[in-house]
Amino acid sequence: MSRASCRSRSRGSSAANASAPRRGSAGRCRQTSARRRAASVPDDFYDKIKARLYRRIGEEISGAQRVVDIGCGGCELARFLAEACEHNVTGVDIKDGAFPDHDGLPKHVRQRLRCIKADGQSLDFLDDGTVDAITAVWAVHEMAEPGAVLAEARRVLRPGGELVIVDFPRDSLAQRLWHEHYYDPREMGRMLERTGFDDVSSRLIERQQVIWAKGLRPSQKEAVR
Repeated sequence: MSRASCRSRSRGSSAANASAPRRGSAGRCRQTSARRRAASVPDDFYDKIKARLYRRIGEEISGAQRVVDIGCGGCELARFLAEACEHNVTGVDIKDGAFPDHDGLPKHVRQRLRCIKADGQSLDFLDDGTVDAITAVWAVHEMAEPGAVLAEARRVLRPGGELVIVDFPRDSLAQRLWHEHYYDPREMGRMLERTGFDDVSSRLIERQQVIWAKGLRPSQKEAVR
């Protein structure tokens, strides 16, 4: 994740004074450009890219066996991962009203999928280091305490296990449609780093309307360091 820095030659110099408005202008220009991009994206954009995002997530965690999807909603992604990718998946959400009828699912999906009503901050039904991968799609911006959820995700991941976050970014189509608070990629990456994840990356994809962030739980040797 890139970090830009700007240092003045002297604290009281005219160059330092002149740089402040330029930095503010640059920030406003980026915000304006982002909003212009969002204005050109059709309202049904996120529906259109859903299947492609699911496939991309499946490819990213293809080596995982045990997967947890935090903030799973109706367990759509969890079902896709269980059915198309043959992962053993647990979907977790604080509300269970949208969960599928388990008995109505195909047998091979029922064997790999379970949906649990639980708070992502307290995955008490999972032991430390027992999960290969965790996903969170359109969920982090909804969390009252995202840091606590990420810390719990780190706890249950095995050393080297991967967390993948997909979310709406600030000044995106989502903001135009729903007017919620969203993070930018840098903020999302910093949250992962503060929580103790390694190899963190966080960037915009899909016409810059989606944050794609990921990180690994450190291996045992790295954790000792």
